[in-house]
Amino acid sequence: MFQWQATIMGPGDSPYAGGVFFLSITFPTDYPFKPPKVSFTTKIYHPNINANGSICLDILRDQWSPALTISKVLLSICSMLTDPNPDDPLVPDIAHLYKTDRTRYEATAREWTRKYAM
Repeated sequence: MFQWQATIMGPGDSPYAGGVFFLSITFPTDYPFKPPKVSFTTKIYHPNINANGSICLDILRDQWSPALTISKVLLSICSMLTDPNPDDPLVPDIAHLYKTDRTRYEATAREWTRKYAM
């Protein structure tokens, strides 16, 4: 097993702008035929990322392809920060807030970014 630490800058067009987020990437022995396990080590308020840092992203599960590089995986995670998927949430309460009160969702996400990622 092989482990990396990665860093993602919060996208400028998202409530995570200005934040620096750390992720842990663990490669299974049969990588690239099985996806790496990627999780946030920085706390983040997002419907597809839970309190343990687990990420709900199709390419890290059933849509994995050995052709995907780690940089493509990190790029997909960045896009997910800009564009959450509230229809496949890991945290239903945050997904509900995202759908019903976007302003409050963004304010909370910005507050968590200031608190934990700056």
